[in-house]
Amino acid sequence: MGWGGRVRTVVLMSTTGAAADPLAALGALPGVAESVESVRKAVDRVYGHRVMRRRSNEITSEAALRGARGSAALSGADWALEEVRRRTDFSVDTEARVMGAALRLSAEAGQLLSIWRQSPLRVLARLHLVAAASGDDRVGRPRQAGEPVDEPLIELPLPDAAEVSGRLEGLADLIITGTSAPALVTAAVVHGELLALRPFVSHNGLVARTAERIVLIGSGLDPKAVCPAEVGYAELGRASYLAALDGYVSGTPEGMAAWITHCGRAVELGARESTAVCEALQRGAA
Repeated sequence: MGWGGRVRTVVLMSTTGAAADPLAALGALPGVAESVESVRKAVDRVYGHRVMRRRSNEITSEAALRGARGSAALSGADWALEEVRRRTDFSVDTEARVMGAALRLSAEAGQLLSIWRQSPLRVLARLHLVAAASGDDRVGRPRQAGEPVDEPLIELPLPDAAEVSGRLEGLADLIITGTSAPALVTAAVVHGELLALRPFVSHNGLVARTAERIVLIGSGLDPKAVCPAEVGYAELGRASYLAALDGYVSGTPEGMAAWITHCGRAVELGARESTAVCEALQRGAA
């Protein structure tokens, strides 16, 4: 079975020897190379801005806040940015807890870069612990047979626990082995696979988007974390996000390419957001 088969091929090929670098094939799908190049140009514009040379820490902090807001919006807590800045209690209701989880994950992502390439499953477990912030014994481990998943905004068929375990191991093998595929491709596959699997009993969307961010930072594409794709996903809208995810789950070349280019567009919009922040700082307006 090739890339035209189901997306399970992504992880199985790495363990069966069908391809030494299974992700590399995705870079050749129609439109993907153009998306990779467009993302690179957008990222370069941010990093080339004169404000980045003097105030990059401020841009990184602002990108983290805006990225968390965007990720939370996709998980049902669509708050105005100023409301996120103003609030201090993130435990009063479901939306507040989602926002609090997104903010914690945004702060945690940069602390896990050194572990990701050696032990991605350990990082994913840590991300779930941080997001859930609970003593529940189901937190911080893949779900087991019969355990329900609280991810109401994603209505895809749910793989069983045995399939989740196998595909997570395959994904981890791909990350540890490494790939010549562009960072955008790897990040999109990590993101899409985690959403398709929903390996935890909760917070899978938040964890998936944080894992994507870790790939983009650790790959060197966005080392200072100033191009928050989550901003772009929120701007493109939940309907477009879910439609692109359907393409990933279909496993067809067209569907995979549509998902990767959607992720690329989100990174571009995140880069545009930080460029606007740079411009505002330069004018003294922010």
